[in-house]
Amino acid sequence: METRYANHPDDSKKYDTSELRKHYLQEKIFEADEINLTYSHVDRIIFGGAMPVDEKLSLKAAEELRADYFLQRREMGAINVGGSGAIILDGTEYKLDKYEGIYIGMGTKEIEFISFDKNSPAKFYINSVPAHKSYPTVKIDRSTAVTANLGSQENMNKRTIYKFIHPDVCESCQLAMGVTMLTEGSGWNSMPCHTHERRMEVYFYFDLPEDQRVFHLMGQPQETRHIVIGNDQAVISPSWSIHSGIGTSNYTFIWGMCGENKTFDDMDNLETKDLK
Repeated sequence: METRYANHPDDSKKYDTSELRKHYLQEKIFEADEINLTYSHVDRIIFGGAMPVDEKLSLKAAEELRADYFLQRREMGAINVGGSGAIILDGTEYKLDKYEGIYIGMGTKEIEFISFDKNSPAKFYINSVPAHKSYPTVKIDRSTAVTANLGSQENMNKRTIYKFIHPDVCESCQLAMGVTMLTEGSGWNSMPCHTHERRMEVYFYFDLPEDQRVFHLMGQPQETRHIVIGNDQAVISPSWSIHSGIGTSNYTFIWGMCGENKTFDDMDNLETKDLK
């Protein structure tokens, strides 16, 4: 498990390209028959991916957690962005096709990942945050998620938001998680942009052609920076930072949030003309 430490926004003003990427970008999410995780000290979220191909993968407690098992003091969400597979929780198998996800409550001891076809392996994207109470495990797909259609074609931000782990879908301690899909011809996400001082966020970009890129915007509204992101990569967004982006193609991304509350619309909205 890789560790990323929190930092002050004034520090980020001085970062060059390589430093921004070092502190905020995770380029390696999926690797065959591996579980790759990053532990961020920003609200102590853990994010990453599990990609079983030839082997069943088992999620163990890393040394950083000092726990008997991974979800001893945590909850977790996982969304499959690859071929069909399953997550096995304490012996119970939950099949997940692409764009299907699951909320896993604190106290689940054994977590295993499998693919049904090694030539089209499952790719489970994971978010995990500290928890104080155990809630039931819930499988979620786009038909059971809360859906919102936002944006317009003329503003190049027409998109559909699927709220997977959300108070109107299932209970959680602090984790919120969902999928945003941009329509063909749209490239902007989360624009007009916002911050939310009460929560941090991680964006995971996928369904992006390998030869295309997303220019992810971050930083304080008066001190914006950008990070160029490829397919299957994730970026950390502290509470003080905007988190928006423009792609050279349409794409899909998973957002995961944790912090003070789970109110999706608790945002500090910004006008585009005020960005610098």
